[in-house]
Amino acid sequence: MSAITDLPTLQAALRDFAAARDWQQYHTPKNLSMALIVEAAELVEHFQWATPEESMKPSPEKLGKIRDEMADTLIYLVELANVLDVDLIAAAREKITKTALKYPAKDG
Repeated sequence: MSAITDLPTLQAALRDFAAARDWQQYHTPKNLSMALIVEAAELVEHFQWATPEESMKPSPEKLGKIRDEMADTLIYLVELANVLDVDLIAAAREKITKTALKYPAKDG
């Protein structure tokens, strides 16, 4: 697998990975969005019942597990964007603009 250093190379690597396993047939928006929420729930489990302070400083072992769940969540989101031909960077940029208008920064 080539070096993955940015979103386009991640997208290409994931397309190649799925194609090599003939998984495209399963990568529907329905399936990918459901898998995404499952992975997000698994991420949340690592913080359930933790205090705010504990959540800020997970043990190295727990942080490794958190990283894995974050990666799974990102992978499914990128796969969903691939299937729906959504430019995630443009979508995020547009959403930040909308949110800034809805919640303007306070002066001072």
